[in-house]
Amino acid sequence: MSRIDLTTAAPEAYRTALGLETYVRANVDHRVLELIKLRASMLNGCAFCVDMHSRDALEAGESTRRLFAVSAWREAPFFDERERAALALTDAVTRLGDEGVPDDVWDEAARFWSDKELVDLLMAISAINMWNRLGVATRTRPPAS
Repeated sequence: MSRIDLTTAAPEAYRTALGLETYVRANVDHRVLELIKLRASMLNGCAFCVDMHSRDALEAGESTRRLFAVSAWREAPFFDERERAALALTDAVTRLGDEGVPDDVWDEAARFWSDKELVDLLMAISAINMWNRLGVATRTRPPAS
């Protein structure tokens, strides 16, 4: 059972977070966005988000094979270079350590994405990390069915 309902405890904060979500949905390629959301959610251990984003991706036409492979995307042959750059950036930002985002990861992303697109990707990665942290902290669980 969830510890708290964010939507009723702090509706203005929740609406503000939804504003960022609305922005990234309008500005990041949907297929890449779902890969980003699923990968970060896997890394952060957010069961609610893994469930939601895998279902959303399936409904949008993503293949189960690619979705299962997100957990091992570096070894899987199912992702193009642009998607791999976004996934590598997702990993680096989500696991942000003392070194920050390595130059090679940033440079590879910059090969495929414009400055605006990079900012949009960073916003998307930041947004899903926020949702993951909220979901894990509040123990939000996926629906039973």
